[in-house]
Amino acid sequence: MKASQFLITTLKEAPADAEVVSHQLMMRAGLIKRVGSGIYNYMPMGLRVIRKVEHIVREEMNAAGAVELSMPVIQPAELWQETERFENMGAELLRIKDRHDRNFVVQPTSEEVVTDIARQELKSYKQLPKNLYQIQTKFRDERRPRFGLMRGREFIMKDAYSFDRTIDDAKISYQKMTVAYRKIFDRFGLRYRAVAADSGAIGGDLSEEFQVIAATGEDAIVYCENSNYAANMEKAEALQPTPRKACSNSNPPMEKFPTPGRSTCEQVAELLNVPLATTVKSLVLATDELSKEGAVVKTQVWLLLIRGCDSMNEVKVGKIDGLANFRFATEPEIVSHFGCKPGYLGPIDLVASMAQPVKIVADRQVAAMSDWICGANAVDFHIKGVNWGRDLPEPDVVADIRNVLAGDASPDGKGVLSIERGIEVGHVFYLGTKYSKAMEAKFLDIDGKPKLFEMGCYGIGITRLPAAAIEQNHDERGIIWPDAIAPFTLVICTIDYAKDAAVKATADGLYAALRARGVDVILDDRGERPGIMFAEWELIGVPHRVVVSSRGLKEGTVEYQHRTDSAATKMAVAELDAFLAGRVK
Repeated sequence: MKASQFLITTLKEAPADAEVVSHQLMMRAGLIKRVGSGIYNYMPMGLRVIRKVEHIVREEMNAAGAVELSMPVIQPAELWQETERFENMGAELLRIKDRHDRNFVVQPTSEEVVTDIARQELKSYKQLPKNLYQIQTKFRDERRPRFGLMRGREFIMKDAYSFDRTIDDAKISYQKMTVAYRKIFDRFGLRYRAVAADSGAIGGDLSEEFQVIAATGEDAIVYCENSNYAANMEKAEALQPTPRKACSNSNPPMEKFPTPGRSTCEQVAELLNVPLATTVKSLVLATDELSKEGAVVKTQVWLLLIRGCDSMNEVKVGKIDGLANFRFATEPEIVSHFGCKPGYLGPIDLVASMAQPVKIVADRQVAAMSDWICGANAVDFHIKGVNWGRDLPEPDVVADIRNVLAGDASPDGKGVLSIERGIEVGHVFYLGTKYSKAMEAKFLDIDGKPKLFEMGCYGIGITRLPAAAIEQNHDERGIIWPDAIAPFTLVICTIDYAKDAAVKATADGLYAALRARGVDVILDDRGERPGIMFAEWELIGVPHRVVVSSRGLKEGTVEYQHRTDSAATKMAVAELDAFLAGRVK
């Protein structure tokens, strides 16, 4: 391709609404153009990146035995109603009606449709295992689309779905996909981590995320440098704390003390000159029991206790029996149960009666503490020297409900935890029978009896991945693409192409030779001034650049520069082909 034939639409400045680096650089480099909120045109330069991502994904999925198909973007609501996701998925699911007033959805994912295919086409255990995948446009009606392709409304995703006879077979399919995903992300040339993850709303029991490492990532990744332990923050745990010793006469007595105007654990710790980890934070939640008509029949109030230095992990809390649909309690609810406004709450001297009891959930760390400090349920007062068993009963529930901290002991006991930021670009799930049971998707097993499919699903954000790559690889001049997914692998920049026959002949010859070797090369024949031309290709991020100029050819040389090099390297024209053969794939 010659640049004069291509559509290059770079900008000097990023639009004002482009908040993160990837969004700014994708707009400036002319990879995408905004059509509407969270909806973008993939411009020719950006589409080349997307197609290369798709090509790598497709090759490795096919090599792993998956079979490609294509499912519709617009899907009938009846299938989604079978799994109850039409009603339960929430506002992110875009629901539409046709001219006959029939309900449809714009697919955010395709578990229902692919399960419908399986129940129609996979009749016998002899047809299993099967893994069906597509690379297809998706739509999620994000409340606040932002960050360009990182959190857009329309996007391209590779979604795959495995169907197996048994749980053990399903886990083999799952492991095949994790191996395939590692090959895919290795080929992209990006730094990434595979981390244990919570399955979230999609369901399932076994789950891993593939996270591209980037300082600007939305997700916190927890890992141990001395072992293979890695998890996202929602899933991560620290080593189980050592059980506390029984309270004895050596423990100081519990004491109520004044803390005027000090309503936070940080302020109380500073007042007493004690570590923040000796204080206990009180969080009040509520759960509502609803009637068939949706009216609140009964409300249960919960008191969660975590150390003052910790923060609550909402995903972990939501997995506690009875807290699946929790909300934060209102101030009137808090006052009625604690006799005090927020800021001075604690588990001692509650005003709650047997008619409206408070259930106490203590984090594992708090359950192992002695002589701790908490609110006194009285404004401007706290209590110190609190001990389980002596001063209050053991908690109703002890569970891991906090976010881990850097420096915590790894749960495998092989070191301490570190935390870095990442961007989720892939996710694998073992689903079990969540969808096959809801949709009565069965096959005839060896014994001739119907049996539900064991399923897994596996996604890669095709259009999110280039954005993640940019967040990881950029500098003040622009994007730095890995070779595998760059829009072009090499650019030949010419100076005086139209004026100097030697420049034209050398550049054309090099261009033809590189194309013959399969190198994805573009020849810039536009006659731009060198400074403007170089800056534009650095912004776009093409990894390899060769400059052919009249001045250089008089010396018998051309210049080569990698996008990360600080300066160009001169070399003889005759040596260039062999040099590039060792540098450019």
